[in-house]
Amino acid sequence: MNRIAVVVPAHDEQVLLPGCLTSVRGALRHLPVRSEVIVVADDCRDGTATVAERLGAVVVTVRARSVGRARAAGMAYALRYGSDGLWLVTTDADSRVPRRWGGWQLRHARAGTDLLVGTVRVTDWAVRSEQVRERFEIRYRQGLTAAGHRHVHGANLGCAATAYERLGGFSDLRHGEDHDLVERGRRRAMRVVADAGCPVRTSARRHGRAPHGFAGYLDALDGRTAAR
Repeated sequence: MNRIAVVVPAHDEQVLLPGCLTSVRGALRHLPVRSEVIVVADDCRDGTATVAERLGAVVVTVRARSVGRARAAGMAYALRYGSDGLWLVTTDADSRVPRRWGGWQLRHARAGTDLLVGTVRVTDWAVRSEQVRERFEIRYRQGLTAAGHRHVHGANLGCAATAYERLGGFSDLRHGEDHDLVERGRRRAMRVVADAGCPVRTSARRHGRAPHGFAGYLDALDGRTAAR
């Protein structure tokens, strides 16, 4: 692999996007390959696109209100010069990647991984109850296995561009597009690696951008919803 492209879908994310892009740039800075960061501004009514451009990202604009279509649009832009030697990565605007994340992605890319499935962690639970935090952490630990883990997050996902093309890319889904892509890769017997060794920090915010996304999952752990 000699190229890495990071795609960040964003709907009205001018507040949280700078932290995400700063962390991504730090993770890519010293890699021995070419890299680019692509922000897909999806039906934004704030300064998302301006913030992204100021921080050195390429901006692709769509009016989909669909995270699946937004991720797909970013990947299509990354593939404009072809798939040879290209590793595709995606994270979310409310997430922060660790500095070693770029090297971790590159190692898996060069080891022949088709799909790399990482994990997330939440460090700021201020907007959630202690009950939600405990329930999340218990359930998340249950998904960690000796062979890796059973979680899938668009905030920490990598893919060989050739494998992505064979799978037909992200589906036009308003949520669950990450699970859908990984499941199709497993059905095709691709080399899907679930590595919990480089988690991405994500937010516990109450108002997520995708219906039934991570914020919705945390909502479901709260109160009577979780009891049912």
